[in-house]
Amino acid sequence: MSHIVVSPLARIAEMAVRHRCTEMLSLVAKGQDFHRPAVISKARHLTLGMNDISFAGTGGLIAPQEEHVQQIVAFAKGWDRTRPMLVHCWMGVSRSPAAALIAALAVEPELDDQDLVERLRLASPYATPNTRLVEIGDAVLSRGGRLVAAVRSIGRGADTDGNVPFVLPLVAEGAGVGV
Repeated sequence: MSHIVVSPLARIAEMAVRHRCTEMLSLVAKGQDFHRPAVISKARHLTLGMNDISFAGTGGLIAPQEEHVQQIVAFAKGWDRTRPMLVHCWMGVSRSPAAALIAALAVEPELDDQDLVERLRLASPYATPNTRLVEIGDAVLSRGGRLVAAVRSIGRGADTDGNVPFVLPLVAEGAGVGV
């Protein structure tokens, strides 16, 4: 079954090995250093430099842009889906859950937005997808506001220390699969 593993930066190596991931999407602040796990192919690792903010023009920080979302969509469409994709940001709470939703809808456009987002909430009571990424993703993927509305319907996630990876299945079976 196809699924996306969402992780904080501190646990990417563990999650990549545990779930046998060979592809990784990194959403981190521009210039943030980290080591790509050896099991991840350099050719199938995309790093996008952006901060976890919801609006542009914030003192040198980089807000998510349409170009970032287009790169997420293109990367996801190149995913062979024989193994899970690993998506991470600093804490695994905002940018990476938003990117996981975008990637899921890019490869499975017939998914119901509300069902997918409810599976996200079931898998992670902490996820609070970045609203700017969600809004841009909704537009780029021509979701007609459905993704935005679905994410709003689940509200903000519970507070966390950002050390709680999770699995987002692309189909309803196995929702909330443990990590």
